[in-house]
Order: sequence, then C-alpha cells, then structure tokens
Amino acid sequence: MLFGKYHIVIFTEGRSGSRNVRMRGWFGIIACLLVLALVACNVWLVRNWLETRHLGDDLRNADKTIEEQRRQLVNLVERISVVGRDLERVQSFDSKLRIMMNMEKDPAETGAAGDKPGDFSRTYLPLHRQELAARKMLEFLTRLSESVKLEEVRQQDLLLALRENRDALSSMPTIWPVVGFVSSSFGWRSGPFGGRGQFHKGLDITNRIGTPIIVPAQGIVTLSGRDGAYGFSVEINHGSGIVTKYGHMQRCAVQEGQWVKRGEIVGYVGMSGRTTGPHLHYEVRLNGVPVDPMRYILE
Repeated sequence: MLFGKYHIVIFTEGRSGSRNVRMRGWFGIIACLLVLALVACNVWLVRNWLETRHLGDDLRNADKTIEEQRRQLVNLVERISVVGRDLERVQSFDSKLRIMMNMEKDPAETGAAGDKPGDFSRTYLPLHRQELAARKMLEFLTRLSESVKLEEVRQQDLLLALRENRDALSSMPTIWPVVGFVSSSFGWRSGPFGGRGQFHKGLDITNRIGTPIIVPAQGIVTLSGRDGAYGFSVEINHGSGIVTKYGHMQRCAVQEGQWVKRGEIVGYVGMSGRTTGPHLHYEVRLNGVPVDPMRYILE
C-alpha cells in the first residue's frame, strides 16, 4: 500500500477543471526525505554561521588584546633600556673616578665574561614573538639585576676611598673650566693654519670673548701672563703631578703664587697669541706629560 500508485487531483479555486497527478508511493517518500534533508542543511548552515560569527568576534578581541600586550611589552622594553643605559653611565662614571683615585677595577667584578646589560631594544627588537620576547626580557632583567648588585658593591668601595682621599679629589680638575663648544679634541689633528697634522695637547673650547674661565680644582698659580703662541696664559699646579694650563685668554685674573679654589675665576676667553678665533686652550699635564682632560672631567 505504501509503495503503491497514487492519483492526486488538484482543483483550482475560481477556475473550472482540474489537474491530475499520478505518482508512485516511493516518489513521495523520496520527496519528503529531500525536504527534510534541505531543512537539516539549512539548520546546520545557520548554526555554523552563528558559530563563525562568534569566533570572528573572539578572534578580533584576541587580536586587540595581543596588540595591547605588544604595546605594553614594547613600552616596558623601552623603560628597561633606559635603566640599562643609566647603569652604563654610572659604571662609566665609576671607572673614571677609580682611574683618578688609582683604583683600577678588578676584572672579576665586571660580571660573567665581562658582559654589560647593554641596550635591550637594540639587541632583541623587533618583537615578532611575544613568548620569545618575554624570555629574552627575563634574561636581560637577570643580567641587569646582577650588574646592579655588583655596581652597588663597587660604589661602596669607591665611597670609602673618596672619604679617605677627600683632599686628593679636591685637587683633581673634575669640572669644565668654561662652558662652550669643543672645537678641537685631544690628540692628532690637522694643523689649524694648514700644513701637516700635529698632536693637540689639550681641548679647544669655543665661546664669546670675555666669558669667565674658572679653575676646576684647587692649586697654586705658577704662571700668569704671556706665554708665546698661547698668548695670555695661566698655569696652576694642583699637586700629585697634575698641572692645568689655560691659553689664548683675553686677560688673566690671578697672580703667580696665588692659591685658588675650585670655581674661582682665573681669566676670560679671548684670542691672544696664535689663534684662529676666540676660544680657550685647556691643557692637563700629569708628571709633565699632556693627558686627555676628559680623563678627569666628570660629566
């Protein structure tokens, strides 16, 4: 009966006549199954569409979270880099003081293999993978922490030495004699008047004529007056073999034999002697040998 033949008569309202449809029973079953399959497919498609939309929202939220974390990580890296550079400046300052106090650093105090924290951003950026960046940052922080602890011990030793040698430190030229632009550094350079290169024994610091020049450390004036190509010059003996010289001045403000303290005016910037323009020639000699003044200046 179920798979028998069926005769369906379709009447149209308002019209005369009818339409006859004949079909077998199995055809109706197939038609019903197709309709059910179509409905099931539609339900499955709608469900998947809703799930995909939720996944898309979750993915966008995750991307926003990752981007925010990346920005925070980059900001943290920059802050760590600043700390690392500050520590390097402190270490450089420490080294300069130790040289001045004849307290060379023990190589064992420089850390593992003498490594310094360095600049984290320059070493580990760009940050392509957050996990890798976090691991590298942890390594950097560990090394930075070790360097800080070592530097803390060195600073305590240095402080003790400074207390014991306070008078010696006050006799060292640790400040700039005048503010200005360093137009010529210590060492070999081209001759200012042409010709072959020559060794420059100090620093040339350019500034306006009449700018005060101060003494960077206490000492006794051993020369005040004209000194050949240096023009009006002053020399000061600070003891311990350290002598400073100030050349090309407009005029001298101290007398030979005078005791001067750090910060006192010894003269004024000029262009006396053999010079190409107004500047101070600042020279430091140790046991009669010219040395780089930057060795003593604490910036």
